[in-house]
Amino acid sequence: MMQTLSLSEALSLIARRQPFHAEIDGVAQLKIEAYLPVVSCAIHAGHRLSTKLTDQCLLSAEERRFEEDPATDLLIASQPITLVGCDSRFEYDLNRAQALSTYFKSAWSKPVWRRPLSARKRNQCQQKHRRFYQLYDGLIAALEQQFGHVLVFDLHSYNYQRIERKVPVFNIGTSQIDMERWGPVVQRFNRELGRIRLPNLSVESRLDEVFQGRGYLIAHTTARFDRTLVLPTEVKKVFMDEHSGELYPQVMAALALGLKEAFTQTSARFERQFNRRRQASKHQMLASRIDPNVVALDNALYQLAKGMETLPYINPVNLQQEKQRYLANPNRYRPDFRYRQQRLNPFAFREGLYRLPFDSVADVGVRQLYQQVADNLSLRVELITSVGSDRFRYNSLRYYGRPDERTLKQAGFLLQAATMPEVDDTRLTVDQVCERLRGHAREHGIACQVQTSGTLAAKAMVMSEQASLMINRHARFSEREAKALAHHELGVHMTTTINGRAQPLKLLSLGLPGNTETQEGLAILAEYHGGCLTLGRLRLLAARVVAVDSMLRDDHLPTTVNRLIEEAGLDQDDAFTVAARAYRGGGLTKDYQYLSGFCTMLSLHQQRDLSPLYTGKCALAYLDILEELCQRGWLNSAMPLTPADSPDSEPVMTFVLNSLTQAA
Repeated sequence: MMQTLSLSEALSLIARRQPFHAEIDGVAQLKIEAYLPVVSCAIHAGHRLSTKLTDQCLLSAEERRFEEDPATDLLIASQPITLVGCDSRFEYDLNRAQALSTYFKSAWSKPVWRRPLSARKRNQCQQKHRRFYQLYDGLIAALEQQFGHVLVFDLHSYNYQRIERKVPVFNIGTSQIDMERWGPVVQRFNRELGRIRLPNLSVESRLDEVFQGRGYLIAHTTARFDRTLVLPTEVKKVFMDEHSGELYPQVMAALALGLKEAFTQTSARFERQFNRRRQASKHQMLASRIDPNVVALDNALYQLAKGMETLPYINPVNLQQEKQRYLANPNRYRPDFRYRQQRLNPFAFREGLYRLPFDSVADVGVRQLYQQVADNLSLRVELITSVGSDRFRYNSLRYYGRPDERTLKQAGFLLQAATMPEVDDTRLTVDQVCERLRGHAREHGIACQVQTSGTLAAKAMVMSEQASLMINRHARFSEREAKALAHHELGVHMTTTINGRAQPLKLLSLGLPGNTETQEGLAILAEYHGGCLTLGRLRLLAARVVAVDSMLRDDHLPTTVNRLIEEAGLDQDDAFTVAARAYRGGGLTKDYQYLSGFCTMLSLHQQRDLSPLYTGKCALAYLDILEELCQRGWLNSAMPLTPADSPDSEPVMTFVLNSLTQAA
């Protein structure tokens, strides 16, 4: 929550290196989440005009806003230290020297005042200007004393529609920068800005193309601080309608995220070169303390969505009975699956979901993460509450997608590959499998229960809310399958469940969008690393892809069963089981993701560190933000329980996996 502080109170907190967020003497909002040698300024973001001046001003609010820099404070909000001007530049311009900071009669060829400001009013405005720079000087002096060198991002925006020539999205003004000294940092920042991608816009960043950086903030800093670099940066107003002031939310979000990356990359470069922190990374240039607004949002979202399991609602409660009836008369009987009753109210859930305070989160990357999880939860509720209806298949396609041509080709390749006999044909009872899994859990310190169930469509399933591993009492298991279950279900699904529940942020126990494909891919990879992945298992994953494809194309369970018998070589019993998984709920497309996820993980695991994906129910698309949050200390790091090195494989298996990796 923002405080109200006097200038002396703020300077006292700075001297004691205390974080705070406050409006100070009515002239600026200063947020210090962490003391780092980087300050981000939006000195023209303010629109406020004192009552006495409003009555005397000839310009409308829209005319004033046109020459101000609206929303530039939002663009820098992810940064650890932000300094934002509160008042309109028409009251006093912080980018002009104090004596020139008040407009005497006109600005930009427009009359501003009904009559020239009196000496008294000009003095009042200039006092505010003076207090702002006293605050700024106190902050920069403290940071120079603590760190040595300081970097200041001075962000502005400019109107471009009145400019007849093509102009860049970003302009860095260098006329007051010692390029011989600071040039490498300026060039790095320019490159980072040029890498930003905005929807439906081409992006260029240039030096001195439109503005040369002749403002007072950099002049004031350069005159007083020898070890501080100011980067005067203008952003073309592509993020808004420059005449009406209406913001474009998609461009704003992409721009804020891109600026966060550009600022942190440049800050890390500055820190390594000038403050001699050789190992400084971009993540270290952000606050390590979790924003209290994030904690509040996280708790509210978790309380709303906790316990919302998907598969228990989708698994038929009469699966075994319908299987027996079908196998007794496969040519005539079409299964009629039944499902548990719903307790979810989709309208009430969505209403609560979209009332959550997402906009209170300043960090744009974190805010987008929570917004996307909320959107995904809304889709999940639609999926669950449409089980057994005609809408379910459509909702499944929205939530899980469908197999693409690459995955279909990979499945076809696996089904044509030569089979290898199982080395271990030892059969185990369900009780023996449960006991081995309990022993594996105890050995690795996994606190969970292992129980049996008669209503599972799969051989096993982790129930996240209860931290229980359910084993299908009707399934058959070999020695190797039991070992694979330990790596797959306990080593990945149960471990990520427990890790997600233990995080400071509960978001990862709810599941990120796309987590199914990533988690199943990691689980199959764990089977491989554990030395228990067989060609038979790979063929089963391929059969699941065929089943999903047939369900979408043929929409006839007996046809799908026959395809699995003919194309995948399954017996009728196993073919029904695989087909039923695809037809449950009304048409579930999830099962293709076991193969597509494994191919992706197999290709990536030797290219980069995937350990952030084990911090909870994570998805590959969010690996970068997960890595950031781990390095900032917002999440607890996690390591997989299975070996990271690939085992020695048989020649056929090696050939098959190499072929899959190349295809991926």
